Amino acid sequence: MAVEQEQLSIRDSVINRRASLLNLPWWLLIILTVMVYMAVRIIIDPLYQDIFFTILQGLGTTLYVTAVSFVCALLVGLILGLGRVSRNVIFRNLSITYIEFIRGVPILVLIFTISYAVVPLLARSFGLPNNAISLTSRAIIALVLIYGAYIAEIFRAGIESIGRGQMEAARSVGMSHVQAMRYIVLPQAVRNVLPALGNDLIALLKDSSLVSVLGVREITQVSRLSVSTTFRYEETYFILTLFYLSMTLVLSLILQAIQRKVSTPRG
Repeated sequence: MAVEQEQLSIRDSVINRRASLLNLPWWLLIILTVMVYMAVRIIIDPLYQDIFFTILQGLGTTLYVTAVSFVCALLVGLILGLGRVSRNVIFRNLSITYIEFIRGVPILVLIFTISYAVVPLLARSFGLPNNAISLTSRAIIALVLIYGAYIAEIFRAGIESIGRGQMEAARSVGMSHVQAMRYIVLPQAVRNVLPALGNDLIALLKDSSLVSVLGVREITQVSRLSVSTTFRYEETYFILTLFYLSMTLVLSLILQAIQRKVSTPRG
């Protein structure tokens, strides 16, 4: 009997160890291995060092464009999202029209259209020359208008995920529709859509590389300019990939930590 119990204990121990190995984040270990390998190459290889520090010059612009665009896109998306669920027919249909228009056109085409057609048209209407608005500002405006439409759908889904009983209960205690939306519905909706907003932030960080077509000197454009003179395609684009991979991985881990903190019940 004792022998059988010992055998069962050993078998359970083996099964638990196998389960632990299967549950390890192997994808993260593989990515970290690649990143460590690239980091070592940068440290020991002078050529990799030169390329790394060259690309690093555009990192500030990449982060600036991403951060400003995302914050402004949140405001645009919130307004459009409220429009999507509004009882006002005009506001609702205008919001739907804008969202469907943006979602129906490729991002790169929209960047060209907004930067080289819409912005100059608006500038001339205010009596400003075409060069009054910098390429970086045009890129930010384009990303804000594009991602505002995508984020609007996230807010719409978040608002609709809150039961109607919440609004009815708020109205029954004397709150106006605006007050109920502001103090009751939106706080819950925002908590529900945090993962989706985090995903859009990561997507925006990656799509910021598209503004390189405007000549904005973010890391992709800096890499392209470097390649045009050094012809070191492999080294340059491997390091550029490392930059984006590092930023998205770190941002993803930060967002997961924030989500866990927000999701943890208080008390």
